[in-house]
Amino acid sequence: MVFLAYFFEALANVVDIGLTIYMWIVVIRAIISWVNPDPYNPIVVFLRRLTDPVLNSIRRRLPFALSQTGIDFSPLILLLGIIFLQKFLVKSLYELAYRLH
Repeated sequence: MVFLAYFFEALANVVDIGLTIYMWIVVIRAIISWVNPDPYNPIVVFLRRLTDPVLNSIRRRLPFALSQTGIDFSPLILLLGIIFLQKFLVKSLYELAYRLH
């Protein structure tokens, strides 16, 4: 059982680091979108390739009133979702690993 506990602890660490990196990618993408960057810049292409599928999915699900304000709330909603996953999923994995010790 100790082996399984270490596995869940390592999994929690990897998920936490991955979510943190993705959160910073979303923040950088939102900041870059304010300055109207060159769409062919390799960094911009990379950031859009990583974030657009999730952000477009959120935009499609936003109520009409929020989507017509001129402000894109999808990065904020995505960041809140990432924070929720960090607080719920990662902590649950750590708790599971602790109980298996």
